[in-house]
Amino acid sequence: MSDKYRPVRDIQPAPSRVKDLSQIGHPMLKSALAALAVLILAVTGMGYYSVGTLGSNLANSDLNLGGTDKDDLKGADGAVDILLVGSDSRTDAQGNPLSQAELARLNAGEADGELNTDTIIVVRVPNDGSRATAVSIPRDTYVRDSRFGNTKINGVYGEYATQKREQLVSEGIEGRELEEKVAQAGQQGLIDAVADLTGVQVDHYAEVGLLGFVLLTDAVGGVEVCLNNAVNEPLSGANFPAGNSTLDGAQALAFVRQRHDLPRGDLDRIVRQQVFMASLVNEIISAGTLSNPNKLRELSVAVERSLTVDKGWNIMSMATQMSDLAAGNVTFQTIPVTSINGVGDYGESIVTVDVPQVHAFMDNLAREQEQSDQDGKDGEDAQPAETPAELDGTTIDVLNAGGTAGLAAGVAAHLKEQGATVDNVSNAVAGVYYESQIVAARADDPAAIALANMLGGLPITVNESLDSNSLIVVTADDYAGPSSDVAELPEPSSSSNTVGTPGEDFGSPQVGPEFNAGGSGPRCVN
Repeated sequence: MSDKYRPVRDIQPAPSRVKDLSQIGHPMLKSALAALAVLILAVTGMGYYSVGTLGSNLANSDLNLGGTDKDDLKGADGAVDILLVGSDSRTDAQGNPLSQAELARLNAGEADGELNTDTIIVVRVPNDGSRATAVSIPRDTYVRDSRFGNTKINGVYGEYATQKREQLVSEGIEGRELEEKVAQAGQQGLIDAVADLTGVQVDHYAEVGLLGFVLLTDAVGGVEVCLNNAVNEPLSGANFPAGNSTLDGAQALAFVRQRHDLPRGDLDRIVRQQVFMASLVNEIISAGTLSNPNKLRELSVAVERSLTVDKGWNIMSMATQMSDLAAGNVTFQTIPVTSINGVGDYGESIVTVDVPQVHAFMDNLAREQEQSDQDGKDGEDAQPAETPAELDGTTIDVLNAGGTAGLAAGVAAHLKEQGATVDNVSNAVAGVYYESQIVAARADDPAAIALANMLGGLPITVNESLDSNSLIVVTADDYAGPSSDVAELPEPSSSSNTVGTPGEDFGSPQVGPEFNAGGSGPRCVN
C-alpha cells in the first residue's frame, strides 16, 4: 500500500456496558441520516410478511437511470451502484408535510431553502447480490461543478433545485408538478457530481428524509451504540455516557449529527453514522426482526413514508436477489481525503480530495470485489484455509502503531486469507502502543495464543475491558511476521486535481476504518 494512503483509527476496545442514556435535543437539526439502513430494509424484502406489497407502495422520483424490470439486477461493470442520500426534508416520501408532533420529536425547525443532502453514500452491490459495500462521501467535500463552479457537494442538490424552481415558476408551473420537477433537477445534479468525483456510473438513486431515521430506529426497538468517552455537545444535543447505550429514534439523531468537539470533525461524524448503520443493519438482519410480524408492519410503514427511489428500479427483484445477505457482508468505508480544514473560494471550511485518488480507490474496491467473486468460484472444490479452531467465533481488529503505511492492512489481508474474521483495520491512537503485540482480555486465552503463533510469536498483553471473543493485533515498526500485498493508490497528482486550498492537517490522503455490520456488539467510537 502506498505511503500516501493511511487509514485513521477511530474504533477502540469497548468499555463496560452502561444501561441508561441522557435525553437530548436541539431545535436546529439539519440531517445526518443513515440512508443505507433503508436500503437494507428494502433489499432484504422485509421478510415474508411485506415483500409482496412494499414495491407498489414506494414513492418514485421521475429520474430514469436506465434500469428496467428485466435487467436492473446487473450493472454493466459487474455491480449495481446505488446513490443513497439522507436529506433534511420536512415532508414524507409521499409529499405530505410532517405533523407538528413529528417535527417536535425530530427537533427540526422550519426548512431553510431547498434540501440539504448531508449524508451521501455510494453502495456497490455485485451482480450476484452476495455483499454490499457502502462508501461515504463527506458532506463538505469541495467539488468543481460544470454549471455552478466550486461548491461543497452537499450543496449541489440545492443549487440545481433552486435554479429549476426559478425557471418553472417564471413559466407558471406550480403545485405537485413544480415540486416533482424541482426534486428531479436536484437529484440529477447530485448524481452527476458524485459520478464525476468517484468515477462510478450511478445505476439507481434512493433518498430518505428525517422522519425515516426515527421510524426505522423505533421500529426495531432501538439501536445499541458505544462511545469511547462521554460527550456533552449542546449544538447537536449529543449528551451520552461512555460505553454502551441503546438509543431510540430521536436520541439517534443527535448521536449521528454531532461534528463539533470531535477530533476529526465531519470524518468522525461519518464514523458515527457508519457504526450506527452497522448496528441497525445487524439488528434487522440478525436479531429476528424479519420474522416478527409486528416489527415488519412498523418497518413497512417506515420505508413507505421515508424512501424515494428512481422509477426504473425494480426493488423487489433486488430484494429476491439479496435475500441471503448476511450482516457480515455489509461493509463500510470512506473515500480518501487530503484535508478536513481546507479553505474554499469564499473562506468557508471544506474537505479536500485528490480526484484521481478517489477514482483509484473506487476502482480498487471494484477489483477487490471481482477478485473475491473469482476466488469463491475457484475455491468451490478447494479446501478452505485451516484456521485454528481456537479462533472460531473470534473477531480481530488490526491496528497500525508504526510508521510503515499499509502494514496493518497487509497483516489483515493475510489473516483473511487464513480464514480468520477481521472486523476492522485502522491506525492505533497515538502514544498507546509502541511495539507489535496481541491484546486480549486474558493472557491465557487460547485464541490469543493461536493468533500470536500465526503471526510469528507476537507477545500477548492484557486489556480486561475487551470482550472475551475479541482480539486486537497491533503492528509496529518491529513487526516481522507474515503479511500480504494490498491494493495501492497512485501518488498524489497535480494540484489542478484538487478543488480549493487544502489544509495542513493531513498532507496525504486518509480514510476512516473499514468494518462490517457483523459481530456481537457495537463498535466503540469517538
